[in-house]
Amino acid sequence: MLDIKRHPCFNVAVKGWCGRMHLPVAPRCNIMCNYCNRKYDCVNESRPGVTSAVLTPPQAEDYVRQVLQAEPRITVAGIAGPGDPFANPRETLETLRRIRRQFPDLLLCLATNGLGLPPFLDELADIGVSHVSVTVNAVDPEIGRQIYSWVRDGKVIYRGLAGAKLLLSRQMAVLEGLKARNLVVKVNTIVIPGINEAHVVEVAKAMADRGVDILNCMPLYPNADTPFADIPEPTSARMAAIQAEAGKYLPQMRHCTRCRADAVGLLDQDRTAELRPCLSASADKAPDLSGRPYVAVGTLEGVLVNQHLGEAGRFQIWGPDGQGFHLIAERPAPPPGGGLQRWQALAETLQDCRAVLVSAIGDTPREVLRQQGIMPVVMQGFIDQGLQVVYRGGDPSSLKNRRRGVGGGCSGSTLNPGGGCM
Repeated sequence: MLDIKRHPCFNVAVKGWCGRMHLPVAPRCNIMCNYCNRKYDCVNESRPGVTSAVLTPPQAEDYVRQVLQAEPRITVAGIAGPGDPFANPRETLETLRRIRRQFPDLLLCLATNGLGLPPFLDELADIGVSHVSVTVNAVDPEIGRQIYSWVRDGKVIYRGLAGAKLLLSRQMAVLEGLKARNLVVKVNTIVIPGINEAHVVEVAKAMADRGVDILNCMPLYPNADTPFADIPEPTSARMAAIQAEAGKYLPQMRHCTRCRADAVGLLDQDRTAELRPCLSASADKAPDLSGRPYVAVGTLEGVLVNQHLGEAGRFQIWGPDGQGFHLIAERPAPPPGGGLQRWQALAETLQDCRAVLVSAIGDTPREVLRQQGIMPVVMQGFIDQGLQVVYRGGDPSSLKNRRRGVGGGCSGSTLNPGGGCM
């Protein structure tokens, strides 16, 4: 029997003595909402999509340990971004497994748009996730198309009605799948004046039909530099009226505080700012290298580091010996194409490597490798020089060739990001 009594977002009666913490391990998102802007982090701003740091799964485990020492009333560890957990499934699932193993008394929670969740329903249940929030802003694709700029499924981007239909179909499947596995489900609906405010009751009816446990009607938070920046936030009176009408079909959450992606503390006594040093300390924590004895190298001839990560068809794997370093093996790189999945596959291929030496690298693979504990080192010169810095300490920036044009660009085009390194 799942413990549903200690979650302050699902049970208003415990919000004064049961706390939550959000683990910001999911930086990427797979949809673009017209109200969302994740570019800025104002420490005084409390809203979804904002965080002061992004953590790797080991760093998140360290952060939980620190927070529980400072705030033992925490009963829930959740992942709510700053992107979507299932645009970052590897990081999300590893974090959940680590927290379940090390802190078995914590409830596990997720907040998602639902698009990428279907393949992981069984795994969530096996890990012991008990609460999931799904953001459903419309059950009519004609309304949904006004809310979402695009929806990305794998490598394909859908816009307009096609994107809204795809997202809605996944959300309906996810809701049914979660309830079939006996998870507690909350639906978040952003109330957007002039767009979906008159449609919320239809959302409530549809969610009730699918067994959703609670509905959270959240007022739009107008964000700068978004298509909905000039739409005013709905008034408290308007929100109360909408909640009253929707409440005829589903219980309402009326105590939401629109938490940051790194929120921590009680809903009535948030300690995010106070505990930010813990977040920063965990984010700065060096990765555990005990299981990573090797270094991968992008090289054409086995002497120089002279290949762009996106152009390397294979990587040499080097390790230390008594006198210096020696070549251990060669491993093929994942084939071009596949976008983000290509770099995730590469991280898996190099999972026993603490670093990769290349002449250049794009932002996306850099972040994927870094999230998996593999340090990208961009350099020009002899392989031995790079290995010296990685294994014996030094400044990797000293290895960069400062001449213009050295290292070149990746042959992948911007229209085919999986073929290159962006």
